[in-house]
Amino acid sequence: MYKVFVNEKKLLISKNQENLEKSISFESFTTLEIALDLLENTSTSELNVYGENIDEIWKEFKKLFRIIEAAGGLVSKPNGDILFIKRLGKWDLPKGKMEKGESREESAVREIEEETGLREVELKDFINTTYHIYTERNGDKVLKYTHWFEMYFDGKDTSKPQIEEGITEVAWKNRNQIENEVFPNTFKNIQLIINELYFKN
Repeated sequence: MYKVFVNEKKLLISKNQENLEKSISFESFTTLEIALDLLENTSTSELNVYGENIDEIWKEFKKLFRIIEAAGGLVSKPNGDILFIKRLGKWDLPKGKMEKGESREESAVREIEEETGLREVELKDFINTTYHIYTERNGDKVLKYTHWFEMYFDGKDTSKPQIEEGITEVAWKNRNQIENEVFPNTFKNIQLIINELYFKN
């Protein structure tokens, strides 16, 4: 199953029909174009494309886009607080595009250090990959894969925002602050990752 966010709307690609607002059975490449059009140009907020061969559907879906891979992390302190950045007025987790020759893990650690100013972040486990779609200024449609890792920090807090990347704030947030401050002002794929790891119990 793949969850893809299209302007904060959810596209679910699955083997079986899911109970969403709208479901379409996969027949051909055109099915995917129709699904995207519905999400981009109508009030439909969630849509399910389903079919027996999910790998084939995903392969066809990727043909619609230029693929960009990124990596980032959910960094926690011993007291359980999570590290967030604020960019373009929204709370986000530190992440960025992978550089040529980098592993996902190397990229995630580098991006966190660059965007937040922290050093010696300890890499723990892979969490998941999220997918979202956006359109670049030149009109190119991009499917962005972001690989997320769980990380730990227990050192001197040297955090400061990377202003040149449009980051205006770096802040540690506790569970209550995440639910009341971050969740109302973040992206759905960020909520997904936090829920998957932090609020799973």
